[in-house]
Amino acid sequence: MIKRLDVVTVLLVVLIFVAGCSRSTAEAEETPPFEHPKAPVNLSVTTDIWPDQTIAVESEPDEPAEPQQDVNDVPSAGEEASPRQNEPNNTEFVASEPNDTTVNTTEPNQTEPGDVEPNIPDANDIETTVAKPNIPDANDIGTPIVEPNTPDINDVSITATEPNDPNVEPIASFHDKCAEILKTFVDEKGMVNYRMLRRKRPDLNAVLDEFNTLDPNVYESWSEEDKIAFWINAYNLKMLNIITEKYPIEPLSRFHAVLWGPDSIRHIDGIWTRFKFLVMDEVFTLSEIEKRFFRKKFDDPRIFLALTRASLSGPPLSNEPYYGYKLNEQLDKQARKYLANPLAFKVDKEKGKVYLSAIFQKTQYGKEFVSKYGIDRKFKAKEPETRAVLNFITNYVSEEVKSFLEIGNYTIQFMGYNWTINDGS
Repeated sequence: MIKRLDVVTVLLVVLIFVAGCSRSTAEAEETPPFEHPKAPVNLSVTTDIWPDQTIAVESEPDEPAEPQQDVNDVPSAGEEASPRQNEPNNTEFVASEPNDTTVNTTEPNQTEPGDVEPNIPDANDIETTVAKPNIPDANDIGTPIVEPNTPDINDVSITATEPNDPNVEPIASFHDKCAEILKTFVDEKGMVNYRMLRRKRPDLNAVLDEFNTLDPNVYESWSEEDKIAFWINAYNLKMLNIITEKYPIEPLSRFHAVLWGPDSIRHIDGIWTRFKFLVMDEVFTLSEIEKRFFRKKFDDPRIFLALTRASLSGPPLSNEPYYGYKLNEQLDKQARKYLANPLAFKVDKEKGKVYLSAIFQKTQYGKEFVSKYGIDRKFKAKEPETRAVLNFITNYVSEEVKSFLEIGNYTIQFMGYNWTINDGS
């Protein structure tokens, strides 16, 4: 009996052992092989996909990590940006070294979802200009393409002209208004056809009205040369106007006819002081123009040789208007022309005399030459006004006459003035 119990006990133990082994075998088949703790496992961790959320992703051990994009690496001109650069929600994976206990939990320049990555311009960004260094973009309105030393056509400075430029049309055209009268009725010697001009008094008056209607602001914008030309022209045309109003001249009396001659302009009483006219809406006489502008404002004594005195001993009237752009040339020409007249200047070497017109006396225009032509080194025996006049004359005579004036022995004699009208009718 006891033996049977031992056999049963042994069998039960064997069955229990067999059952246990079978169970262990089954569990062993379901359990994966144990990986060595040092096997390479690459982890990449990215944080802040959303706030306070971290996702760990396992990568293949043998797969090399993708090179990290430098956030400051800007695509070169003409290159398409990589898809990873253009995806605002792009997540980059950084492989960590095996056994590296330091976990990279933050990308230095990582941005919030939806933000454009800093310093990485979009290839389609309109603000990215594709241009070579130092070469202006032809389509950039802020960068005008100009050749070296080529003026910009929009630069107002290139439209400005020199004061004496003949292309200053508004100024030149104003002086031209006097041209028709002078060309038609004045000859090369300065003689005037007063008889014909008297019939054209409306035309002459219309020209004088132009001096009155001129805007003073326009006048002030002119150069000094054009201003001088303006007042010489105004003076000369007003003189023509006065003579035509009194032509033919009637002597004041028989006594004055004998004393001055029947055709003397001295019979026109107050010719310089009584006849008034408007210039830029201001009242002037010939005397006031001469005193205010020619004696005080403009320091150029040549002007006095350009003013007509409507007489034979006076400077010849030019048959063209004076213009600012060639005023110096015209005044020099007028001085030579006047000094060529024996009623203005002549030299008698045999008698040792130099004859000068009465207008060069210091009581007339002589002292107006001192400031510009006054001299002490030459003509020492003469008065200051006469020295200045002689120094002025040497610029417009021959070398022979100049030498005689500078070193010759002579006396000065002022000639009598012939007031006979310069009538060429």
